[in-house]
Amino acid sequence: MHHRRGEPAGWSLVELVMVIGVSLVVGALALAAFAPLGARARAIGAARYLAALLQRERMEAVRTGRVCGLRFDDDGSAIGFVRVVDGNGNGLRSAEIADGIDPMRGQRVRPADAFAGVRFAIVDDVPSIDGGPGLAAGADPVRLGSPILAFAPTGSATSGTLYLASADRQQFAVRVLGATGRVRIFEFERATARWVPR
Repeated sequence: MHHRRGEPAGWSLVELVMVIGVSLVVGALALAAFAPLGARARAIGAARYLAALLQRERMEAVRTGRVCGLRFDDDGSAIGFVRVVDGNGNGLRSAEIADGIDPMRGQRVRPADAFAGVRFAIVDDVPSIDGGPGLAAGADPVRLGSPILAFAPTGSATSGTLYLASADRQQFAVRVLGATGRVRIFEFERATARWVPR
């Protein structure tokens, strides 16, 4: 490929973020089209989609210098989330999201919208991933300390774990490590009663 003198070569960060965003959307739609896949495969797909979305939010926070993240809620039928961004420089706050000061980006999303049968849930008693107290079936699957998972411009994040369940009751978790913003996926193996990285 030839470049004119003075013309930069390669991709800009904005172009890269746009390509990743389009790839995530196309990937999610393609996975949703394969409905005959097993429940476990759909749950793994949902966990990977959520992990990629969280990594994208982290990149967006670093790129823009504004706190970005997801706000979770339960509308009575299912837990979902909406992407949000800090609008006034003081972080993400539920009251400011409700007032439109911290604007929402896009529509509310539920895992089942793209991955049939997958939902935020703890379906059976399971041990904690980090060795803390175990989690009871039916406990809150959004373990963040608040309904907002935020990424700072420094790359750090809210620490916590999001639990997903498949239609056949298999359990997955997407874990965010606060200091680094690292995102990891785990699956609960019933045979060994332990969480295994995926």
